[in-house]
Amino acid sequence: MTVRRVLAFIDRPGDRFEEAPAFWTTVTGTRLSPRRGDDGEFATLLPASGDACVKIQAVGDGGGAHLDLEVDDVRASLTRAVALGAAVAADHGDWAVLRSPEGRAFCLVPGEGTTRRPPAFAGTRLDQVCLDIAPGAYEEEVAFWAALTGWSPRRGSLPEFTVLAMPEMPVRILLQRLDKGPGRSAHVDLACADPDAARVRHERHGAVLVTRGRHWLVMRDPAGGVYCLTRRDPETGSLPG
Repeated sequence: MTVRRVLAFIDRPGDRFEEAPAFWTTVTGTRLSPRRGDDGEFATLLPASGDACVKIQAVGDGGGAHLDLEVDDVRASLTRAVALGAAVAADHGDWAVLRSPEGRAFCLVPGEGTTRRPPAFAGTRLDQVCLDIAPGAYEEEVAFWAALTGWSPRRGSLPEFTVLAMPEMPVRILLQRLDKGPGRSAHVDLACADPDAARVRHERHGAVLVTRGRHWLVMRDPAGGVYCLTRRDPETGSLPG
């Protein structure tokens, strides 16, 4: 199984979804594609240049985020994912929705072979999906995602984080062990040259600060979804030395 590209999906509750696209296009410097899906539940954030790698979806639950993995062969990749412990939630033939061993949703979709990274915007870049994992499921989830993608796990900046040693892609994957909470959730992260400056700008467009972490600010967008502004270089994705 070869993962050609990782896409970030911002999932927001259907009853508040209309508040999400305006916010996310504004803070990422993108424009919204035409809506698609039976109920207009899908759209893409289109950058000024580079290839779109962030999408947005109206969902029936509380929302969060999920990963789409673009692969060469969806059927073979589905078989491999199931062999590694995933469960099939919906099989649409040319794409599929699965759940990891902990129960988090992700999708396998045909690869488009495009990986040109969009530019940073106002000193920020939405470049990461963080998988929030319950302590008891953490080791199994890390092993699953490493085996599924073929990317080696590496210790992050703090012991509760694991990063996958991915090839250069616009969106990367971070795994976080939660001290408390049910797990099975995910959120998007933005790399920020100055997280507090980004916070002020995001607050002007309706976001609110939830809490401060060691290298990040936890925010809530106007549709009620949580995301993080992280103190990482928007060009390299790394913490400052």
